[in-house]
Amino acid sequence: MKPRILIIVGTRPEIIKMAPVIRAIEEDPGLDLAFVSSGQHYDYELSRKFIEELELPTPDLDLHVGSGSHAEQTAFMLREYETVFRDYGPDVVLVEGDTNTVVAAGLAAIKLQIPLGHVEAGLRSYDRTMPEEINRRIADICAELHFAPTEKAAINLLHEGVLPHRIFITGNTIVDACFQHLKIANHKSRIMNKLGLTHDQRYAVVTVHRPENVDNKTKLRKIVKILLSIQNCKLVFPLHPRTRKMIERFGLNKELKTGKNILCSKPLGYLDFLKLLSNSSFVLTDSGGIQEESATLKIPCLTLRNNTERPETIEMGVNRLVGLNFHLIKKYVHEILYNPQLRNLWNTRNPYGDGTSGRRIVQLTKSACLKGLKVTASTFLKKGLPGYKLLKVDKNIADKTIKEISQMNQGSIVLIYDHAGKPCFPNSQDLAKKGSSLLLFQNYP
Repeated sequence: MKPRILIIVGTRPEIIKMAPVIRAIEEDPGLDLAFVSSGQHYDYELSRKFIEELELPTPDLDLHVGSGSHAEQTAFMLREYETVFRDYGPDVVLVEGDTNTVVAAGLAAIKLQIPLGHVEAGLRSYDRTMPEEINRRIADICAELHFAPTEKAAINLLHEGVLPHRIFITGNTIVDACFQHLKIANHKSRIMNKLGLTHDQRYAVVTVHRPENVDNKTKLRKIVKILLSIQNCKLVFPLHPRTRKMIERFGLNKELKTGKNILCSKPLGYLDFLKLLSNSSFVLTDSGGIQEESATLKIPCLTLRNNTERPETIEMGVNRLVGLNFHLIKKYVHEILYNPQLRNLWNTRNPYGDGTSGRRIVQLTKSACLKGLKVTASTFLKKGLPGYKLLKVDKNIADKTIKEISQMNQGSIVLIYDHAGKPCFPNSQDLAKKGSSLLLFQNYP
């Protein structure tokens, strides 16, 4: 019998990032796909339109969770997923990201002892006030398969006690999605004409939707003032339904309309948004996914947050954390618009991969299923108590492989620290270098 993979999505970013995974499953005759939407983004412009536009199969089931508090949404989905999982009998459930959809699916799966694969595992902002941070941590606790987009994400998981054999560094499927859809967008999208924009015109894209920004009147007013202060280029502002509602509730409509260079629009389909983003001078956003998309397309990004779970974009130099700092934003906008040499700094390898992450994730999942992937008690510890031990690499173990040292110590090397203390992912055939240290997870009798 073919392994059955059940894909769950609930929001626009999940649909976009899981599209390459869904396509890879459909292309493999040795796999059976079940596709479920939670309906967490219940607005047509943010959900079903994306499924149709990306030519994905119609979901086998839509839970229509709709709006509600975090507790209401999660509780509803948790209850429904139990029935869904029993009805569909998947060999593995695949989820992506950090939404209520993901955390509910993770909890339901682990309680029913159904293996969970978490796409985009290991991202951390370490900001416990963000619902997304709590969701992604819970999902990683529930997961059997962790598909980390980068080595930094994998190391975060190792620090939290996930063993290396459960972590796979796959790249990020957002790169696949950008590559697969940009050509289509350039051919099909007419958004530039609709908005009266030309390809040689300077404009920026603005997206704001996070509750900590839009549900706070003081912060949302400050964002509007920041946008009004940017006079040297046009700002295209597709309004998320939540953002539009809060702008109206706080009486900021008239103020926003005074900005002659601000062009507000309805939420855009993915092809239109991708076309718009790829031709923009920069993007001003509080979105996590758009930080990745802008990095992939080498578009400067100013992030309206004080932290990010995408540190790779900062290291590339494409992204800047600006919070709601008026003067910092003005400084970087000027730098982006008037320093044409800036883009030369970004001709670096994309830290999120080469555009084959979706196929890689599917093949790893298929292989795990065929080997009998299931939720079981740990077979690593036979007796005694689990614990960690730091091994200094001396002449006795220097130049031995990580696999050999693990076997010698009847444990598992879960991290390598180089001579400067920098953590590295432990590949089994890596050689231990003198002066480095190894973190060993083992059994204490």
